Amino acid sequence: MTVTGAPIHTERLLRARLRALGVERGDVLLVHSSLRAVGPVAGGGAAVLGAVLGALGPSGTLVVPTFTARNSDTSPAYRDRVVGLTPEQVDQVREAMPPYDAERMPSDGVGVFPELVRGAPGALRSAHPQTSFAALGPYAEKVVSGHHRDNHLGEDSPLARLYELGARVLMLGTDWEACSAFHLAEYRVPEPPRRSYRCVVRDERGRRRWWEYEDVALRDGDFGALGADLERSAGAAAGVRSGRVGSAPARLVELTTAVDFAREWLIRHR
Repeated sequence: MTVTGAPIHTERLLRARLRALGVERGDVLLVHSSLRAVGPVAGGGAAVLGAVLGALGPSGTLVVPTFTARNSDTSPAYRDRVVGLTPEQVDQVREAMPPYDAERMPSDGVGVFPELVRGAPGALRSAHPQTSFAALGPYAEKVVSGHHRDNHLGEDSPLARLYELGARVLMLGTDWEACSAFHLAEYRVPEPPRRSYRCVVRDERGRRRWWEYEDVALRDGDFGALGADLERSAGAAAGVRSGRVGSAPARLVELTTAVDFAREWLIRHR
């Protein structure tokens, strides 16, 4: 809904603001976004995507989370969905869960912008049935390939590839709670706790089946406090910059800075 009198942002202006924030041509950029926070834009979400790609230039690579929860019965989204249902209704929900399909399954819980990237010509998506990422640009294949199905966000995930590439994280209208890079740090603490996960996939013959696996027990409830401490401790000198893009507050942080700080913070606070 457009509010009367609200400014209408343009792709050109958004691109300029991204550049002023510090996004550079050739960057590898992981984006967490809220288009609602950006505000009205002439051309809608496609113009926001155009602004980001324009700021990165043809040598830049754009990466977004394209997570899926609709095919898992161990996700918070599933638990919320079955509250109050009878056992028979729960069985019906589980039977209706679709298997993961990297080409067709929409993301959920990560906003509109990742769907624009996922559906863009040339976009590639990783294979994990719960925590996939989509990417556009020269490093897209390097980022998304080799995402092991039993490794959500660790060393065999796109986050580790982004760390190796010296990527940056753009928080566009989102808070630190959405910063998936912090999850990589959860894998890098000594002896991280583990748990079981379960979701629906297709086997090598294309048949629908449930698959259970063990991985690090992921938590994000303290990411807000973690990010606030990072911002206070690091600041612009250590790679954290803040500004506005459209109507949205925006932060730009070096992914290595975020992960390395988060690892030490988690060791002290968990």
